[in-house]
Amino acid sequence: MRKPVAVYTDLVDTDPAPGVELLEQAGFTVRFARSPAPADIVTVAEDAVALLLGYAEVGRALLDALPRVRLVAAQSAGYDMVDLDACRERGIWVTNVPGAATEEVASHALAMTLALLRGLPQLHHDVRAGVWDGTRHELRRLSEVTVGVIGLGRIGRRYADCVRPLVGRVVGHDPVVTTVDGVESLGLDTLLACSDVVSLHLPLTDATWGLLDSRRLGLMRKGASIVNVSRAGLVDHRGLMQCLEEGRMSGAALDVLPQEPPEPDDPLVRHPRVLATPHVAYLSAASSLDYVLEQARNVAEWHIHGRPVSVVIEGKPTVTGGHSLTKPVLDRAKAL
Repeated sequence: MRKPVAVYTDLVDTDPAPGVELLEQAGFTVRFARSPAPADIVTVAEDAVALLLGYAEVGRALLDALPRVRLVAAQSAGYDMVDLDACRERGIWVTNVPGAATEEVASHALAMTLALLRGLPQLHHDVRAGVWDGTRHELRRLSEVTVGVIGLGRIGRRYADCVRPLVGRVVGHDPVVTTVDGVESLGLDTLLACSDVVSLHLPLTDATWGLLDSRRLGLMRKGASIVNVSRAGLVDHRGLMQCLEEGRMSGAALDVLPQEPPEPDDPLVRHPRVLATPHVAYLSAASSLDYVLEQARNVAEWHIHGRPVSVVIEGKPTVTGGHSLTKPVLDRAKAL
């Protein structure tokens, strides 16, 4: 019997070998697209039943060209690169990887928070410019500040746990989660008005796109700052730049940008009060392995048992009867 085909559309800072091993043990033929361009994906995935994504976009046109696809597996907690409505209409499963880098992303956000409160972007910029004067900037005592956490899922809760012993007050807002130990629940506008640092931990959806628009950025107290390790689309970056230029905000720490990589002369990235990192909040050797295995495990479990592990969109029930996984591969996958 012909083996089902799984296609990696693109790779993102990870070694796919452990995932390929798991998929092949489950009975798949594994292929790789030359690039995330739709034409290159179609070339190798015309008979594919599963797509494993990095950042490649999966929309209606691509799905129309790949009628055999039954599962789309993202290699991240976010899945905004996938047209969920198109998948739902076609009965295609969509999966994500929600927990592989919880510790890494939360600790990256914590590091950024501390850097902003202690003025590290400005001080670093000054020293490189030959200015040796720390009194030019307001450096904060941690026990006197309020940190606002927008989004209280896995990462937001972990971040709150990390930052709570260091600061005076932690407040939070989430459209679904209303109670988290040690976090005072507030409305979004109230949170923005009282927080010295606001850290974003939300997925990008129609409801959260542009959440921090110019109006909401204007609600933030003078001298406040933001941390974004989630998705760039949560923030109006023109409004953010205006707040920084006018001195209404003291800084911003961004691991995600509207254009990645940014242009060399991007004014936001070059701003002295902006700390920018290249979309690496999730990254460590341990998380890279977990991302690869958990993504592949979603495909393998669907193939063998008819249901993935981390479901975003429920597809049509299908059990294709794959091979059982060998113990070493299964042990690594189940350890996630």
